[in-house]
Amino acid sequence: MVSVLETKKLYLDNSYLKEFEAKVIDKRDNSVILDKTAFYPQGGGLPSDTGVLIYKGEEIPVTFVHYEGDVILHDIGGEIPKGAKVIGRINWENRYKIMRLHTAAHVISGVLYSEYKVLITGGIIRLDGAHMDFDFERMDRELFKSLIEKADKLAKEGHTVKIYYMKREEVLKTPGLVKLANRLPPDVDVLRIVEIEGIDIQADGGPHVSNTREIGTIKFLKAKNKGKNRRRIYYTVE
Repeated sequence: MVSVLETKKLYLDNSYLKEFEAKVIDKRDNSVILDKTAFYPQGGGLPSDTGVLIYKGEEIPVTFVHYEGDVILHDIGGEIPKGAKVIGRINWENRYKIMRLHTAAHVISGVLYSEYKVLITGGIIRLDGAHMDFDFERMDRELFKSLIEKADKLAKEGHTVKIYYMKREEVLKTPGLVKLANRLPPDVDVLRIVEIEGIDIQADGGPHVSNTREIGTIKFLKAKNKGKNRRRIYYTVE
C-alpha cells in the first residue's frame, strides 16, 4: 500500500530541475511534507538542498531537507498551511557544485576499481570539497595524486552520464556494479543506476551532471592514513 505521505522524488529523473509546483500534504513542527519535490534530502554522503518555497508571493526559506523514517521533511523558516500550493525553487549554485563533486566521485571510484579493484568504504561531499575512503593496503600520496590526475583526464574527455533503472537481482549479478564495501543496495525491487559510459556504473540515488566535461577540473588536495587498509583522498572541483 502506498503511503498517503509519499513524496514523488523529482530529482531522481532530472538533476537539472530548479523549480517545481507542489502541494503541502502534511506538517510536522517547523517542517512540511510535499506531494513531490526536487529538493534532495541529506543522505548517501551528500548534503541536502536548500532554497525557497514560494507561497502567496512570499519566499519561505527551505533550510534543510531530510528523512524521518520514510517521509521527506522540508524544514522551513516560516508558515505554510496544510493543503497549500507552492512553488519550490532550489539553490542552484549549491546544487550544481554538489552534482559536479558527486560525478567526480564516481569517476574516481571507477578509476580505483579499474586499476586496483578497490572498493569504497565511505565518503562525504560538501560544498567546500569532498573525501573518499577506500580499502587499500599501501599509503602512497603520489600514487593517489596520480589516480586523481587520471580521473581528471578521463572526465575532460566528455563521457555521457546515463540514469536508468534495473531489477535488484540483476544489479547483484552484475560484476563491479556494487562498489561500496560491505554494503548491498537498498532492499527494493528496482534500483536507480548511474552509468558514466566507459568509466563507471553503480547503483546510486543522488544528483549528477549529464556529461563529465561539466565537472571542470578534479583537483587532488591531500591524502590521509585512517587505519589498517583505510586510506582517504581529499579532492575538490574547479
